[in-house]
Amino acid sequence: MKIVATNKRAKLDYEIIETFEAGIKLLGHEVKSIKQGHIKLQGAYVTIYKNEAYLANAHVAPYQFANKSVLASYDPIRFRKLLLTRKQLHKILLKRKAQKLILVPLKVYLKNNLIKIQIAFAKPLRKYDKKRRKKEREEKLKVARIRKTVEVRY
Repeated sequence: MKIVATNKRAKLDYEIIETFEAGIKLLGHEVKSIKQGHIKLQGAYVTIYKNEAYLANAHVAPYQFANKSVLASYDPIRFRKLLLTRKQLHKILLKRKAQKLILVPLKVYLKNNLIKIQIAFAKPLRKYDKKRRKKEREEKLKVARIRKTVEVRY
């Protein structure tokens, strides 16, 4: 499994609750571009429209060797359909309505030469939650530094 792109802000801004794996419906030149790593997930989100999931606001740069006529009408941030099973889609619809959660893309990767995306249910963190997380992380680093400098002998 080769990770092509990650959404670094997602883990900082949201509390991840549950993850799903989905395929993406892409054009031929988009596949080549993504395999080269030309995709950005910052600011991307998953939306549900007519009982189907779509990836919105994900930027896929045009493939440089693609046909000029294809590139003329290409929109790099178009909606891309996510390929989910009916069971997954039904679960997503129910959970989204009941708990009012957000669907966020976490990473895009290659699995058996197929492009997959990991999406997650997430709950937005408030400012005080972010500050508390940052403080806890700093405390852990501080303790680790102290342990490194002081050898404990038994």
